[in-house]
Amino acid sequence: MKVKKIDEKTIPENAFVTVTKMNHLIELQHMEKKNNTNHIRKIDSDRYVFLETGEIKEFQKSNNRSENTNSLRQTFKKLRYLINNNFTGAKNELFITLTYRGELQTRDHIKVGKDYDNFLKRLKRAFKGKTTIDAIKVLEPHESGNWHMHVLLRFNDLDKIYIANEELREIWGNGWVTVNSLKDVDNVGAYVSAYLSDIEVPEDRQKYLEGHADLIEKEVDGQKKKFLKGARLVFYPTGVNLFSKTKGCIYPERIDMSYKNAKKIVGAVTPHYKKSIEINDTESDFQNTITYEQYNLRR
Repeated sequence: MKVKKIDEKTIPENAFVTVTKMNHLIELQHMEKKNNTNHIRKIDSDRYVFLETGEIKEFQKSNNRSENTNSLRQTFKKLRYLINNNFTGAKNELFITLTYRGELQTRDHIKVGKDYDNFLKRLKRAFKGKTTIDAIKVLEPHESGNWHMHVLLRFNDLDKIYIANEELREIWGNGWVTVNSLKDVDNVGAYVSAYLSDIEVPEDRQKYLEGHADLIEKEVDGQKKKFLKGARLVFYPTGVNLFSKTKGCIYPERIDMSYKNAKKIVGAVTPHYKKSIEINDTESDFQNTITYEQYNLRR
């Protein structure tokens, strides 16, 4: 399956769109061809059957997630929905990075998961009787294959939260902890996604990438820095769950309605983000065009 970005398309007023409301963020998604039936059925992890013909085929396997662009795109989309439905950059939220010190660095994602579970248990124990805590954990690989984690924490019964870095480091117990500010961040899902996929370009390497289509500039802690968009994706292996959540973090409801009625929800707000993509699946001879509009009611 190939997915490519195309020139933005205008959504017809009488067309049906899928509306995803995530606190102050609202996304409208329009598909030119709406498929309400499933053309394939999964047999097992390796095979699927075309329902029209009965033909059995094998899933294409890949060594890293960047080769399976559709799967990766859907994973990050699902993660952004989850984050934006549960985190708004409020004062009772923290965004932290958990890293391993030298001798403890590991490529074992199962061990990383257990270490995270123990960290969360100790954190909840420290705040027992004061507040419940909900969290979303996201894995991120280094080029070496070693892992670290980004974690969003919400202290449900508190108006604001501050934990000293030294205290968090002691609770983590495996290395370093970085607290990343969510102040003035009005799209936490996009903010976190950038950590997972983009790589900062050192100043001495920037001249070699001038004019590169994926070279972007972002402001980090008041300084403008350059990043290569999506460059980290090649480091993600297959077969690993990239994120997990606690029970209190829920996915947003998605509702179908006419574009005309959807526009009544956002009112006079103009979309801050628009994108159209074209999907081509040569195996199933399927083609579709999807257009996204995202509205930020804080802007």
